[in-house]
Amino acid sequence: MSNTDRTSHSQRSQKNQTDSTDETDDTENTDNSRTAVDDRPRPMEVLREARAQLAELTGMTPESVSSFEQTEDGWSLEVEVLELERVPDTMSLMASYQVELDPQGQLTGYRRIRRYERGRADARSGGR
Repeated sequence: MSNTDRTSHSQRSQKNQTDSTDETDDTENTDNSRTAVDDRPRPMEVLREARAQLAELTGMTPESVSSFEQTEDGWSLEVEVLELERVPDTMSLMASYQVELDPQGQLTGYRRIRRYERGRADARSGGR
């Protein structure tokens, strides 16, 4: 192989390596942006985790989630909890808790917003 051939071959080899590196960088950048999006918990994961965290903190069993929304600060839920079991079951005391979570789904606060008997219709107007 002559010097000219070697130089030409070397230049092609370097160009191929550069092209491969560029493709790898593009793939890594795409993967990184996908990873950032994938780090956000899915709504069902947030619901499950919120119920589990509330149960652990209060010692009460969440029965249902009556509202759920993503906020600027994370997530906000209203969770219905059995506070006091009575017989008959329609006389059991229930409570609605407002639960706040950060964007990753970690509970940052909760408060009881109302208490009611399971068998009673909601007396508040406006659907809430």
